[in-house]
Amino acid sequence: MVKTLSLFEDDRLTLPKSIELSAESLRHYGSFYQHWAIAFSGGKDSAATVTLIAHLIETGQIPKPKSLTVLYADTRQELPPLHAAAMGILAELHQRGVETRVVLPDLDYRYFVYILGRGVPPPSNTFRWCTPKLKVMSMERELERLRQERGEKFLMLTGVRIGESAARDQRIAVSCTKDGGECGQGWFQHSSAVAVADTLAPIVHWRVCHVWDWLLRADLELGFLTFEIARVYGQDVSDGEEPLNARTGCMGCPLVQKDAALDRLIAQAEWAYLAPLQRLRPLYWEVKKPQYRHRKHEERNKDGRLTVKQGRLGPLTLETRRWMLAEVLAIQNEVNQTAAAQKRPVVDLINDEELARIEALIAAKTYPEKWDGTEPTGDVLLPEIFPDGSMQPILFGGQWVSKG
Repeated sequence: MVKTLSLFEDDRLTLPKSIELSAESLRHYGSFYQHWAIAFSGGKDSAATVTLIAHLIETGQIPKPKSLTVLYADTRQELPPLHAAAMGILAELHQRGVETRVVLPDLDYRYFVYILGRGVPPPSNTFRWCTPKLKVMSMERELERLRQERGEKFLMLTGVRIGESAARDQRIAVSCTKDGGECGQGWFQHSSAVAVADTLAPIVHWRVCHVWDWLLRADLELGFLTFEIARVYGQDVSDGEEPLNARTGCMGCPLVQKDAALDRLIAQAEWAYLAPLQRLRPLYWEVKKPQYRHRKHEERNKDGRLTVKQGRLGPLTLETRRWMLAEVLAIQNEVNQTAAAQKRPVVDLINDEELARIEALIAAKTYPEKWDGTEPTGDVLLPEIFPDGSMQPILFGGQWVSKG
């Protein structure tokens, strides 16, 4: 099919021009800092960022800082090939003399420990605890440690890019008008002198096709294991088709209606053995139902007044947690039995350390704050309570009855 060119086609950024703009921003803003750090998630944009910066330093296109540290936020919920690619990139960077650190959540905040050990329901779009607990808190902790080690504020480099999402584009647009934020040749955000770091997004202007083209080049020419990342996203960067702006999430992400990333992965023959992971998301949705959770009844504030939101659903019951633990381990074992037979990478949904902690927390009957497990389950019929303390009895068998 012949592509119709616009009058401004010649003005569109090419990959070489995008790279040069990134290098200019790094030369300019980077010159104000002795120490740099790169936030690496393992996704396409952060992989492009970290490999680009390593290449620009090696080729002398930008000056080498006094220290460069790559921080990989390992949520332990990434798709297996993405995690493997991230580990490969970190290993290659280490070989080239770059300091790398794998940043893990604290044990009690890891995904399955938090759900099964403490009883917190799987995340949802109205209770999205996963990002702060699995990534933000651990990364902030490591950044504070790095700030203390370096003794001064450093430059934090990220893979944020316009066009990744409408919400992110809006944040960029807003921040560019306040707090010293600047766009164009990189998106720079300045903070106070006592802050941990200032932030620069050097590929903010890259088109998605530039990201794919760079990942292919980084693999074939520069020795980084980045081609697999494109395949996970469903993009064959060598077939000449229009690049996708697809996104990925955690294995069996409960925040989406369709886990397209996992489906794309399993459609590839070498990763088809991961198909049992498709049972995770239905499992997460199942345990959110009332019969698997406790519910507050006649809940009161510290001053003794009834809370406004009566009858709220809360944590998973101990029985639910034991059942869910068995289901997750069964999925893990099923995948790994096939992996062993096919000599493919295994999955590590729950490792031995996490399993021991989960079992200990369940044995101790651990619940989130303000819950103790004596609350009724969500499927128990209870009279409705109004803010003034009055109750609406239950209509049962054609008669109103009180149950208290």
